[in-house]
Amino acid sequence: MRDRLAIAAGILALTLLSYFQFPGHTYLASDTEIYVPMLEHIWDPSSLVNDPVASKPHLAYTLYDEIAISLRWLTGRSFQAVLTGQQLVFRAAQILGVFLLAGSLPLTRTMSMLVASLFTLGATIVGPAVLTFEYEPVPRAFAVGLVFLAIGLAAQNHLMLAGVAAAGASLYHAPTVFPFWALYFWLSWHRREYRAFWLPGAVILVLLWASRLQPGAAENQVFFAGVSSELERLQRLRTPYCWVSTWRMDVIWQYILLWIVSVAAYWRVRPKAGGFFLIGLPLIGIASVPMSYVLLEKLKWGLIPQFQPARAVLFVTAFAVILAAAAGVWAAERKRWAESAVWFVIVLAVPASARMFSIGLGQLALAGSLAVALCAGIYLQRYRWGMVVLAGVAIAPFFLLPGTGRVLNYPELNTRGVEDLARFARTSTAKNAVFLLGDAGPGPVPSIFRALSMRAVYVDWKAGGQMNYSETIAEEWWRRWREVDGLRFDPAKIGRLRELGIDYLVVGRAHRLKDRAPVYEDDEFVVYFE
Repeated sequence: MRDRLAIAAGILALTLLSYFQFPGHTYLASDTEIYVPMLEHIWDPSSLVNDPVASKPHLAYTLYDEIAISLRWLTGRSFQAVLTGQQLVFRAAQILGVFLLAGSLPLTRTMSMLVASLFTLGATIVGPAVLTFEYEPVPRAFAVGLVFLAIGLAAQNHLMLAGVAAAGASLYHAPTVFPFWALYFWLSWHRREYRAFWLPGAVILVLLWASRLQPGAAENQVFFAGVSSELERLQRLRTPYCWVSTWRMDVIWQYILLWIVSVAAYWRVRPKAGGFFLIGLPLIGIASVPMSYVLLEKLKWGLIPQFQPARAVLFVTAFAVILAAAAGVWAAERKRWAESAVWFVIVLAVPASARMFSIGLGQLALAGSLAVALCAGIYLQRYRWGMVVLAGVAIAPFFLLPGTGRVLNYPELNTRGVEDLARFARTSTAKNAVFLLGDAGPGPVPSIFRALSMRAVYVDWKAGGQMNYSETIAEEWWRRWREVDGLRFDPAKIGRLRELGIDYLVVGRAHRLKDRAPVYEDDEFVVYFE
């Protein structure tokens, strides 16, 4: 009982450290800028009726919205509160899963917790633009947490419980789970545990049922459409991460290197259990890149930009970190200090720099120093007071990477101005009003404004990411983006914005219009029309 309480306390501490310190968390800084308006429109169908993002949600094949709305109804709290609560729960589940996975290796519980703490430092998966610990409470974040819990449970031979966790992940974000299901099916068949097969079947039925009841699902997702040349052009412009041929070669070589690291570390540790997933998931991850290339860029399958199988390279990075950390512990316990330090440097280089081949000398020196400290902490754990040293060494990277290492996972946004603008819109304009933030460019201000004000935005750069779900969405976004180009600051043409259904034009003070009186202005923005 005491051991379980200690494990629970360790996982809770890592969850809070990872959330409040490093790698951190955000809200309305990335994809929640899209998901929150969708949720608000489903909650109140009279809001955002003229917004192309909120009124055409791509939430048909997920229970993300149903669960968030149910929790809001039960608790009476905001969407931010219920989404943040889930984010913390699933982040803890992810850390627990890695702890269980490390426990299947020849490691003590203390060393398994050390491996989990090093993994909790996170990683940016360049190329497909995902994270091992998502900063925002989005469907993929919840699914990744449950997938790692499923992996840990499977490594501990709890195959049915692993299937339940993976089923929960699939209900949030099915594409995230396909590498796990591939191995799970094979393992269940090999062990003749056929009852495990009903779980994915139940998931499919639930998602099909939910898709039929999805309110406001004006855009039906088409699974077998092709990608036209025009849609390909637009996606390469706005969502190039879907097209692996656009990835830099150093990114490809980075994943090859990390896969080799995972294989070498696996051979070094030689686990007695869990090896099927430890080898299989990185292999699927590295194979997902050519698979995505063939399916999308050669066969032009329209589902691939939605499914994005190349995101499975997340498992390459994740298992390189887990296995290299385990190998570092293994070497330190045998007093192979130089080898141990090398393994730990690799582990710490991952969160220190998204592009490992471009890591700075200062960050590399910090990783080396922390690696030596980890070796010392493992050596000193034989003493009673040494456990305190080891705990301090395990916690230190959470503070030193963003401090001394200057690792900035996301920029600090000053949203005071857009919050004031949103307050004006929310309290002084009609519920169906349409805004255009004319000089925002590809910045995040329009999408933050949409989520805060509950007012429609005619077009913004962030909304263009929805083109992966439908060619009609891509065409509509591109048409709107071109329509307003050249009209925003030309006095002779600006009246045409009203013809497009735009009720309010918002510009920065540097672009204020000399011949028009504003209806609102503050230190950052000026608003025209009525």
